[in-house]
Amino acid sequence: MPLTSFDFQQARVKQVLFKSRLRSVLYGVREAESSLFSPQENPLGQWLHTVLQPQHGTHPEVRELDRTVQQMLRAGQDLATRYQRGHIEEARTGLDQINTFAAHIDTLLLSLERGLAVA
Repeated sequence: MPLTSFDFQQARVKQVLFKSRLRSVLYGVREAESSLFSPQENPLGQWLHTVLQPQHGTHPEVRELDRTVQQMLRAGQDLATRYQRGHIEEARTGLDQINTFAAHIDTLLLSLERGLAVA
């Protein structure tokens, strides 16, 4: 089934959800769950592996997107670990790095959306 603009919008929402959940971990609202940082269990990682890669895995942007999502998840896990070890301000400051990854992911999604000329 071809991808639509809605599919890419959902991917963007999944990314915002990740950032929101990570922020709530770093501000003590919720516990860090391992599924948040797992490419197989994280909603954005799941979408990437089950929807985007099977259909368009040969595109360089898809490979770059996969690499960037994995880096963002590892960085998020590192921040959660820092928070758990009591380095609270250092962990919160690291959210800037997550925002940098997120901006790159947004750029890649937009490029893919335009390049695939989805409806």
